[in-house]
Amino acid sequence: MKFSKSAICLAITASFFNVTAFAQEQASNDINNVETITVTSDFRQQSLQNAPTSMSVLTDIEIKQRSAKHLEELIAVSPNVNFASGSQRARYYQIRGIGERSQFQEPINPSVGVIIDEVDFTGIGSVASLFDVKQAEIFRGPQGTRFGANAIAGMINITTNEPTEDFEGSVQLGVGNYNTYDMGVALSGPATDSVKYRLAVNQSNSDGYIENVHLQREDTNNRDELTIRGKLAIEASNDLTIDLAGYYFDFDNGYDAYSLDNTRETYSDEPGFDQQQTAAFSAKLNYQGFESATILAIVSNADSDLAYGYDEDWAYVGISDPDVIENPDYAYWEYTSTDHYYREKAVLTTELRAISNQGQEIFNGSTAWVAGIFYKQDDEDLLRQYTYAAGDFTSTNESKSIAIYGQLDSQLAEKWSLISGLRIENRTADYNNSDLFNDSIDDTMLGGKLVLSYQQSQDSLWYASINRGYKAGGNNTDGTLPDDLRTFEPEYLMNYELGYKVSLLNNNAYIRSSVFYMDRTDMQVKSSTTIVREDGSAEFISYLGNATSGSNYGAEIESAWTINDYVNIYGSLGLLNTEFDEFIDKDGNSLTGEEQAHAPNYQFNVGINYQPTDEWLFNISVDGKDEFYFSDTRYYDGQPIPEEDITSEAVVLLNASISYLQDNWQLKVWGRNLANEEYANRGFYFGNDPRDGYAPKQYTQLSEPLVFGASLDYQF
Repeated sequence: MKFSKSAICLAITASFFNVTAFAQEQASNDINNVETITVTSDFRQQSLQNAPTSMSVLTDIEIKQRSAKHLEELIAVSPNVNFASGSQRARYYQIRGIGERSQFQEPINPSVGVIIDEVDFTGIGSVASLFDVKQAEIFRGPQGTRFGANAIAGMINITTNEPTEDFEGSVQLGVGNYNTYDMGVALSGPATDSVKYRLAVNQSNSDGYIENVHLQREDTNNRDELTIRGKLAIEASNDLTIDLAGYYFDFDNGYDAYSLDNTRETYSDEPGFDQQQTAAFSAKLNYQGFESATILAIVSNADSDLAYGYDEDWAYVGISDPDVIENPDYAYWEYTSTDHYYREKAVLTTELRAISNQGQEIFNGSTAWVAGIFYKQDDEDLLRQYTYAAGDFTSTNESKSIAIYGQLDSQLAEKWSLISGLRIENRTADYNNSDLFNDSIDDTMLGGKLVLSYQQSQDSLWYASINRGYKAGGNNTDGTLPDDLRTFEPEYLMNYELGYKVSLLNNNAYIRSSVFYMDRTDMQVKSSTTIVREDGSAEFISYLGNATSGSNYGAEIESAWTINDYVNIYGSLGLLNTEFDEFIDKDGNSLTGEEQAHAPNYQFNVGINYQPTDEWLFNISVDGKDEFYFSDTRYYDGQPIPEEDITSEAVVLLNASISYLQDNWQLKVWGRNLANEEYANRGFYFGNDPRDGYAPKQYTQLSEPLVFGASLDYQF
């Protein structure tokens, strides 16, 4: 998977632009300047243009521009960020080629964390609905000081809109193909002189884009998603503010995505499901009564019931009957089974943080400081019901993490500054299951960063950084695995990065760029094995193991230019090269020098906004992604798998929208993937079709086809 000449040309063209532009509110009907975007999830709020790190901030403008209802529909605009499905909604993301792709029976430690309003939804990010969301911040590279063990590759932090001083509200209505409809209501304002509130409710439904030809249904891969959020902002005193938030998510989705023919027509007689009910809250107390520091206390809790299951044979009873099958040699070869997983997951986090106040810097007034302590309890109970198991499988995994951290922000000279951060984290986990497998893990990990920045001028910033990230070890739980594959060790990553950010043309244009090299040790990689049953069918087992080392390196560019009052162009480009420095798989095959999974060599987005009058806005954009390996498995039954059978295809997608704007309402017609390109986001190689004698081949889950619709937004 190397760059073609045309891909390079396209990538270079895309590098001049960035999707995070057009950063004025559409209702203002003004695109004269690029908005100053604030990063809210670091220790101190700061301008994105002055933040010495590689990150994207996707604002409500990008959300509306793409008519995105979920983070997976927006993530393509951020360079070097990918996602894996294998479920109804994306739960797992990969940043710079690092990240999990699925979870079945085993407990896992995700490489990319997902935080929504201080609540940890890592590993269950399918609830990342974008209604009434202010912005999504995507940190690329390890965030060992700020976020710890679940941020070795990066972090996604979603912030919803805050309560307002004055009463306001909005209504959003949408319709689309595949019997899609969407309705949302948000209300915000003062409850008393010292209390402000915000309530947002959204219901989104769709039949999905799968047709089950056996059941003659078009809704077996449907979406039925309810999101409720409430916030209170309380001014308890002159020194104390309290922010409370409560959430309820009810996602009752179907899951029927894989076809024996690799199409959107399935044969399942027992379609699956992908459901999640979550009740969560967060409380943030900000006390400014001390002279030296501001004290921040954060508590969050999320209780989730998750149900995920699928028709393992992807077929109906009778699909290999002699009157149906073409080759009579394979008559009655079929099997039938389902695989269902029911999880109860409870996550509690508490954090106490002290942030030095302005004028209270140490070391002769040169250094601001942050110090904190963090605690997390993550308990997960699993019930697995599998046709070929002797009985129900149950397990419990109880983990606790405690961390202390600190950061110094030192002004070395007028233009030079240094950020130094350190985090020490201990994680313990007790695991046991119904197969009488019990194990305890105790990992102490160290992460941190050094960031040297040079403010060349008011409009330009250089930075160089070294970051160390980490991820805890864990267990593989399948009882058929040999003992040497049942546990794996922590993974560590060193990230070396050089970046440059500049604002140009009177703040009408900007460039944000970075190059990076990441050195991975004790890599946790997904591998798989296949057990052939007596009837000729196969059981596919995935597991995690440690490769020796690996490297990921590349570049990221985001930029935008507001040319005049009518035209704004934007784009982003991610270049990525990954490889295993030394990796021998379970069967003794060498993958040394091979590319890592879900790590496309390039990704880009380029678009244009054209607003000829105050009332009309036209947008067109193109997303592109290189081919990538679906997994780190390259051999089947001891033989190398043909590359075309374990990789995706490169794809270019066209999107567009037309908006009619008024002071308090907007009407939009939109479409994504207008050329109806067929491409996959998840794939496996094994045998599952009785009609061809279970011959191994590639099976893929297809991504979103052509989708289009109209939406009405009304503010009052």
